[in-house]
Amino acid sequence: MSSVSSRTQLVHKSTNHLPATLRDVADLAGVSTKTVSRVVNHQKEISEATRLRVQAAIDQLDYRPNILARSLIHQRSNTLAVIAWGIDYYGPSRTIVGIEQEANELGYSLFLSLVSHPTDNHEQILDTLISRRVEGIIWAIPEVGDNRKWIRTNHLDQLPPVVFLTMESRRGISVVSIDNRNGAKQAVRHLLQLGRRKIGIITGPLAWWEASERFAGWQEALAEAGLEASPSLVAKSDDWSSVYGECGMRALLEQSPDIDAVFASSDQIALGALGIAHQLGRRVPQELAIVGFDNTPESAFFWPPLTTIYQQLVDVGGIAVKTLHEMISARRSEREPLQQLSTMLKPELVIRASSLEQNIAPSFHLE
Repeated sequence: MSSVSSRTQLVHKSTNHLPATLRDVADLAGVSTKTVSRVVNHQKEISEATRLRVQAAIDQLDYRPNILARSLIHQRSNTLAVIAWGIDYYGPSRTIVGIEQEANELGYSLFLSLVSHPTDNHEQILDTLISRRVEGIIWAIPEVGDNRKWIRTNHLDQLPPVVFLTMESRRGISVVSIDNRNGAKQAVRHLLQLGRRKIGIITGPLAWWEASERFAGWQEALAEAGLEASPSLVAKSDDWSSVYGECGMRALLEQSPDIDAVFASSDQIALGALGIAHQLGRRVPQELAIVGFDNTPESAFFWPPLTTIYQQLVDVGGIAVKTLHEMISARRSEREPLQQLSTMLKPELVIRASSLEQNIAPSFHLE
C-alpha cells in the first residue's frame, strides 16, 4: 500500500467515527508503534521533531489510548472500589464527593458499589471486587452494630489495600474518621459557657458508631462540669431525620419541662426540634438553646439560624484516597507499608443565632 493510499484510508476511517489505533497513528506519522507509545507515555528517547509529527497525527485522528489494554499490559487497573451505604444521608454523600474529586486528581477511576444494608455479606462483596482487579478499596459503609467483626489483619493481607471510614481506630488498619466525640463536647461546652445547665440530647441511632460517640461526648462534657447526665435529659432516636427530632423534642419537654438547651445529634434532628419548640411557644434561644451537628448548607437558613458542628466530610473522602494511593504505591514498589495508618479529623463549632441571643455575624463553612 502506498503512503498516500494508506493516509487516505486513515482519514476515511476517522470521518466514519471508528476509533483510531496506535497503528493508525504510526502509519500516518510514518513512524513505528513503539515511537508512538513513547510519545503517548511522555518518554524522552525521541527527537522533538518526531514528537511533534506524532502529536499532529494523534490530533488529526483524535486518537485516545486504550486504557483497558494498557492496564492489562502493566497489570494495573488504576481503579478504586468504593463500597458504600446510606448515601441518601448528608454525611456519606459528601464523603463520596471528596473521594471522587481526589480520585480524579490522582488519575484513578472508581467502581462504586452500593449495598442495601450496612450488614450485607462482606465475603460476596469482596469476591466481586477481587474479580474486577481493583487496586484498592474504600470501605465507606458506616460502622453499625457489629458489622466490622469480620476485619482481621491476616484477612486484609489477602486483599488489595483497604481504607475504612467512620469507625473507631484500630491497630494495623487504615481508618479515616471525624472525631465525633470531640464535636459533641464542643457543642455542650459552648452551651455551658452560655450559662445553660440543663442540657438535653436527642441522639442519633445508637447502633451507629458516630451516634454513640456523640452521645459519649455529651456525657463527658456534662461530667467535666459536675452535672449529671440524667436519663430524663435523653431522647433516643432510631434515625437521623427531622421526624425523630420532633419526637425527641416532645419527649424531652415532657421529661424535663425546665430544660434550657438541647444538643441534637444531626442538623436534620435539630430542624425537627426547632419546629416543635416553635409550636409549643418555647423561644429559641432565649428560653431554649439548640445546637446541631453536620453544618448542612441549609442550617444557616433555619429559623433561627442553627449553631452546629462542622465536619470536614469532603476532606475525609480526599484523605482516604490519598492514603490508599500511598498504600498502593508502597505495594507496587514492594516498600514497607505506611506506619501511620489512621487519621481523625477534629470538627469545628459554627456559632449562629440558635444558641446566642445577640445579633452576631454568622460563621460559614461550606464545602
